[in-house]
Amino acid sequence: TPRRYGGTGLGLSISRDLAHLLGGQISVDSSPGQGSVFSLILPERFEAQAEEVEALSLRPTVDTLPPAPQVPASPAPKLPPLAFADDRERAPFGNRCILVIEDEPNFARILFDLAHELGYSCLVAQGADEGFALAAQFIPDAILLDMRLPDHSGLTVLQRLKELAGTRHIPVHIISVEDRVEAAMHMGAVGYAVKPTSREQLKEVFARLEAKLTQKLKHILLVEDDDLQRESIARLIGDDDVEITAVAMAQEALALLRENVYDCMIIDLKLPDMLGNELLKRMTAEDIRAFPPVIVYTGRNLTREEETELLKYSRSIIIKGARSPERLLDEVTLFLHKVESQLSHERQRMLKTARSRDKVFEGRKILLVDDDVRNIFALTSALEHKGAIVEIGRNGREAIERLEQHDDIDLVLMDVMMPEMDGFEATRLIRQQPRWRKLPIIAVTAKAMKDDQQRCLQAGANDYLAKPIDLDRLFSLIRVWLPQLERI
Repeated sequence: TPRRYGGTGLGLSISRDLAHLLGGQISVDSSPGQGSVFSLILPERFEAQAEEVEALSLRPTVDTLPPAPQVPASPAPKLPPLAFADDRERAPFGNRCILVIEDEPNFARILFDLAHELGYSCLVAQGADEGFALAAQFIPDAILLDMRLPDHSGLTVLQRLKELAGTRHIPVHIISVEDRVEAAMHMGAVGYAVKPTSREQLKEVFARLEAKLTQKLKHILLVEDDDLQRESIARLIGDDDVEITAVAMAQEALALLRENVYDCMIIDLKLPDMLGNELLKRMTAEDIRAFPPVIVYTGRNLTREEETELLKYSRSIIIKGARSPERLLDEVTLFLHKVESQLSHERQRMLKTARSRDKVFEGRKILLVDDDVRNIFALTSALEHKGAIVEIGRNGREAIERLEQHDDIDLVLMDVMMPEMDGFEATRLIRQQPRWRKLPIIAVTAKAMKDDQQRCLQAGANDYLAKPIDLDRLFSLIRVWLPQLERI
């Protein structure tokens, strides 16, 4: 059925692409002095051809639409071949294997030689994709990971490793010039070293990994005043290699933390002698041996302010409910580096149930800043399909206007190349406002070049993603930076 629209809405070339996606066509009649009339013809019933079905589906990459004229999509840079041979041809290995994901050749060689000196086999990857592929193929005993890689952020690699059941248990230690300790440790990294590092510091990194690999007994501190809850949680997470110390009072927990190191801590917020958030504050101020990964497991409904305060100490907040035990088990196995295939069938089933739902996106408000209607169309569809609420800004100025209008934006996806105000300037202006200094911003760059990455980070972006956008990588990166509050 023909529909006629006056005016000059979308550019004709862009409109043709969208009309084709809908199974129709668009044309224009233009008369000097009279204006233009666009005619959009769509079928009453859309029947996609075989090749169109693939194009319309949410495939892992958003490159079904042609690249924007002002931002040509560039493939990830081709990495030079490794200057030395690693041990991949010697597999299967007779000793422990370390995977090094590091793009600086000299430092990669230093780690490779030190691994051999200490009796390990060693694999070396120069990029994020190669590193993840090697981890999935060889299942190394431990991983040394850089944050700044030529194709993707190291946090993306860490997120993908922790999402995959076969690699989730592998201890990952970060060695990087970038200081992203808080995010990495919340995601399950076992340690973080900031470059430059001395030989002795590197040997300490290997010693920390060896201690984690040889640890026979995992220690959990459970702070819960309800006797029935304590007992049910202990049954849920208890195992032959897990020792649970359960207490009802915050003061008891502080006393134990001064004397012991725990692999994980589970706390309720409503304790008889002290609120759980106050306990977490005390832990940062008092002389405890180590601040463990914290899982807040509470029946209280939290305000946005309470959630923000708690996320300073804990990346995982689980609201008690009918399905919350599965999520608790999922988080505990992450921080204890449990091999999922060695768990009981019932617990493996619970973990699959927990991961079948993507609660991270539901109801979260994401500001998408891009001037290309094709990118907006594709990304909005993908994000809304995951349950997110999407606000649109078509340049940097509109991005700031949207933030002024909506005080509940959870994350910004910021294109770099835009007219009027580009993403670099917009990000710098956003960061000048104290209320937005902690707002997660992911920059989208046209080229995965180190200078672009550096400019994004210097402007104030939390992370970066290169075009063409891979949806799986985008979702992983959003999961990294969105606060993981779950109401189940």
